[in-house]
Formats: sequence, C-alpha cells, structure tokens
Amino acid sequence: MVLVPAHSLYVLINEGKNITNIIKFSLGQNSCGTSMKLLKEYLLLCWFKSNPAELHPSQSFLWKCVVFYLVSGIIVEGLISDPADGTLEVSMRVIVALSLIAMLLLLTKKWSHFNQLLTAIFMCENFIITLGIGTEIMDIFAQRTEYKDYPFYLGVMLIIWYLAIISYILRRMFLFSKGTSFGLAFCYFCLTYGGPFLFMEVI
Repeated sequence: MVLVPAHSLYVLINEGKNITNIIKFSLGQNSCGTSMKLLKEYLLLCWFKSNPAELHPSQSFLWKCVVFYLVSGIIVEGLISDPADGTLEVSMRVIVALSLIAMLLLLTKKWSHFNQLLTAIFMCENFIITLGIGTEIMDIFAQRTEYKDYPFYLGVMLIIWYLAIISYILRRMFLFSKGTSFGLAFCYFCLTYGGPFLFMEVI
C-alpha cells in the first residue's frame, strides 16, 4: 500500500495538476491498468453516470481509496485547525462512515455490496475533498481581497454537489426513491462530519 506524503500532494496542487493525476498518484505508480479503468468509472459517479452496483473494486483499490481519504482529509483539517486534532477528527470520521455503511447494508440485507458501496462513496468523497483542498488554499490567498467570499460560496457548492453524489450512489445501489436517497445522504453527511466535529468541540 502506498502512502502519499502531504508534501507530495501540495506539490501536485501547486503545479496545477488535475484531479485525476492527484488520485492516480495516490494509487501508486504500478497500478495503472485495471486501477485507472476503475478510477475513471468511479469518477463518472461524480457526474451522475455509471452504476456503483456494477463496479467490482479489488481489496487493494478499496483500501488505497481509504488511505487517500485519510491523507487528504488530514490536509484539509490541518489547513483550518490543529494537525493533531484534525488527524483525530478525520480518523473518527472514517470510523463513523464505515459503521453507517455497514449498518445500512445489514438493514437492507445487501452485505455482499460492502466493497462496492464503500469504494463508491469514498472515491467520490476523495474527489470532493481534493477540490476542498484547492478551495482552502484559495481562501488563504483570497483573505483581505475583494475575492475573500468566493471560497465560501465554492464550499457551499461542494457540499451540495457532495450530497447529490451520495444520494445518486444510494439510489442506484438500493433503488431508493430520490427523496429517501437524499434524506439518507443528508443524515450520512451530518453524522460523519457533524458528529466528529461536535465531539472535538466538546473535548
């Protein structure tokens, strides 16, 4: 498993590499073939295409998605808070996400889709988080300028896009209605991000 140093991600972002190259780097230099094909299929979910139930990720691909999620999440939190607290919060977020996904699959009796659902959600979250890193960096440079409010608007747009993506994944995977899918996506967002955040505020 290849761990991506934070410095390497900063270099990629500062050089203006696109999102696909950033995620490709995180997957390692030797996992181009099948991994890149899967990567493209999963990224299509962010544009509401492809079907997560028809994608079959390997264990290696799945856990590399999780590692990227941890690393990129820690970078985002490190930009806006203490790195140690950010690391703890992101780790809690992963635990909550895994628990919620497992609970949903057990309730719907579709445990065999665990790898597919986990990879779909985490891959799309990685895409949004990567854009979030760019937004946080933009916020740093936009301070005390006429563009200082732009990062906030972009952040709101990313959250709405994120909810729409998770809703789409749940609807395609479980054939839920649009309303049910969005409601579950909203609950997932509140619990995975709001829960750890409130916990960190209390302690």
